[in-house]
Amino acid sequence: MPKSPDNRQPNQFHLRKQTASISISFDSRPPLAGNAFRARASLKSKVLLELALATSADPIRPSSKEQCQQEMKEADLEEQYARFPEIKRSEVQKFVEWIHAQPHISDHFSEGEALHFFHACRYSMEVAKQVLDINLTARTHLDEFFVNLDCERPELRRAMKTISIVPLPGATPEGYRVIVAKLEDLNASNYNFADAMKLYCMIFDYWMYEDGIQPGHVIVIDLKGCALGHLARIGLLQMKKFLFYLQEAAAIRLIGFHFVNIVPFMDKIMALMNPFMKKELSSVLHMHNDINDFYKFVPREMLPKDYGGLGEETNVAREIYYKKLLDNRKEMLKFETRHQVNEKLRPGKAKTVSDLFGIEGNFKKLDID
Repeated sequence: MPKSPDNRQPNQFHLRKQTASISISFDSRPPLAGNAFRARASLKSKVLLELALATSADPIRPSSKEQCQQEMKEADLEEQYARFPEIKRSEVQKFVEWIHAQPHISDHFSEGEALHFFHACRYSMEVAKQVLDINLTARTHLDEFFVNLDCERPELRRAMKTISIVPLPGATPEGYRVIVAKLEDLNASNYNFADAMKLYCMIFDYWMYEDGIQPGHVIVIDLKGCALGHLARIGLLQMKKFLFYLQEAAAIRLIGFHFVNIVPFMDKIMALMNPFMKKELSSVLHMHNDINDFYKFVPREMLPKDYGGLGEETNVAREIYYKKLLDNRKEMLKFETRHQVNEKLRPGKAKTVSDLFGIEGNFKKLDID
């Protein structure tokens, strides 16, 4: 079974996360919606064409008649403190006071958001301060993953049609929450790692905001349909940045990282990841070519139907969170601003992306073949 967070030492390497995110996810470049209408429209029916385009169904955004708008709502603080009585709220409030005293951090950072860091860092005030600053600094400088979190942007709309990212309802017997990501569009030419990671992190952030602190999180990556063409489109520096965020900055307790439906070229995937993985991540990494082995970690009944479970299929269940992002576009943009730093106001020397990840040119000569 995966390691319980209680059996692990509070680490300098901050492995209780998960923005995040996933290292193999996919994005698409499908044709723009409405082409069928345009093909059938005559040159004299421009008005009718525009009306048809305006009312055509979008599989990502159910109509208001089908589903009500889902408002973004932060998890109840009282309920979270009740579930984790070992957390002293007075300590968390001191942490919040420290956050609001930092000139380079937003005054709107909430107690609930601070609680995620305090919990992930096993109630160490000093570690929580360090991880929070790393998190916000990384979000500021990792443009490809954390900037322009507008779900109406074309690249994010395409990603929504290419990958399924599904936070599962319920929890494992240990109380761990599970998120699954899989490829829907198998065309490798439509794959964009950065856009897919941005969508993944947005879903994870929204999920955590509503779900509150949990005993632990499990990331599942389904490699079914993944080809060498997908792997070739992942930049080595991008992988380094994402794994840095996952291991050092994400405000969760990562209990398991699972690959299912593994592919013959797993050695090449691991060659891409291994240079940037610490032993703590390696210790919770599992690869499954037998779904029955995976059930030992995540009960079958809580999984989607496409994994033999009882839940909605992933391509259906994903719409719940995709719709939440679309319904709360403005709130997610506020979330983006709240989770960045103002380097001009940072005490001491301002930080740059090079301070976090070194010089990008160092990776140009690396070869995973």
